[in-house]
Amino acid sequence: MATEITTAGPDEIFGWRHLLQKRVLVILLLGFSSGLPFPLVYSTLSAWLAEAGVGLSTVSTFAWLGFAYSLKFVWAPIVDSLRVPVLTRLLGRRRAWMILAQLSIGASLLVLAGVDPKENIEAFALIAFAVAFSSATQDIVIDAYRIECANIKMQGVLAAAYQYGYRIAMLISMAGALALATYAPWSVTYMAMAGCMVIGILTTLWCEEPVTEVRKILYTGLSAGKKISKWFQHSVAEPFGDFFSRFGRFAIVLLLFVSLYRISDYVLGILANPFYLEIGYSKLQVSGIAKVYGTWITLLGVAGGAWAVLKVGVARCLFTATTLIASTNLFFAAMVVVGPEPWMLAVTITADNLAGGFSGTVLIAYLSSLTNLSFTATQYALLSSFMSMLGKFTAGYSGNVQESIGWLGFFLYAAALGLPAMALSFVVAKRHAKLVSSG
Repeated sequence: MATEITTAGPDEIFGWRHLLQKRVLVILLLGFSSGLPFPLVYSTLSAWLAEAGVGLSTVSTFAWLGFAYSLKFVWAPIVDSLRVPVLTRLLGRRRAWMILAQLSIGASLLVLAGVDPKENIEAFALIAFAVAFSSATQDIVIDAYRIECANIKMQGVLAAAYQYGYRIAMLISMAGALALATYAPWSVTYMAMAGCMVIGILTTLWCEEPVTEVRKILYTGLSAGKKISKWFQHSVAEPFGDFFSRFGRFAIVLLLFVSLYRISDYVLGILANPFYLEIGYSKLQVSGIAKVYGTWITLLGVAGGAWAVLKVGVARCLFTATTLIASTNLFFAAMVVVGPEPWMLAVTITADNLAGGFSGTVLIAYLSSLTNLSFTATQYALLSSFMSMLGKFTAGYSGNVQESIGWLGFFLYAAALGLPAMALSFVVAKRHAKLVSSG
């Protein structure tokens, strides 16, 4: 039987002592499990392919694996509604899907380690897709678990814990994997990364199933076609319908705001590394300042976001977050003028990563507040997918824009893209309390 926990009471007074709670540690470790696979099918995988002699045109197509994360709302209703044979009875609804996804990630990474991308690129791509699909599925269920294990006041702290684990895992699967691959074959490196998934598996076995009301569907006496129709109505139509019925026409405004929230970051981020190298920074400087130092600065921003949400509420943080995202892009414009000075890179990374950590925590807490606990996985997957799709699509044209207007113009363009989100943040913040209470 699955062990269950209750969510925190609405009148509980929160403080930093909550960082020592078991559920916060659980979310931190699950964040680690969530963050580990992504670089292994993105930037780290690209390094392996390039070193193996795969052409750059082929390497770039592996970026499409990222759409598994953007389209996860398509199969989120299955995760939200269907039971995993045997595992659901033993572990509960969320933990069953969690451990199934984690086992799939680990197994797929082990299989990937045994394939030579130069000799069999088709099989390599198929297995890499299995990693990405399993990873996106894990994200669906971990997001649902995080929202369901505590009330809305706790979501800022849990969002911070999740991001801490996520960022540490990404540091391991990027910088750590690259360092290991310097001294060992890529196959050994990916086997080691597969072994790191044990952390997530053990955490899933250790944590407790959140108490939520599970709506049961009765299929007795129905034909196969009617069973499918009833499941679709219950698991797909109702979650999406509930979101639009709760928020009405304002749901379009919410989705637009979510889509624009980090668009300037997406547009700039894809060209950040080429920019550093083109203006004269060394790879060692980029690695040490932008990656290692930058990770710790991001974690500081994450803590700041959690503190702000805890103290003033998520709605009041939205304008600050969107302003930081847009304005810190201007530091990159200053780098064009100053040139490749290490201190300028450090200042830019400090500002940009503090803003990224802060705004990421605020966004996770905000999206969590919009979901209905009856459809947690499906609705959060919808919102998080909208958050990334427009940004990724627009980022695909970043190179064309930069070539047309140069680096200085490009960074001003990226900052300007954040202005609509800043304006919308006033609108959604003003309506937030009423929307959440009525929902």
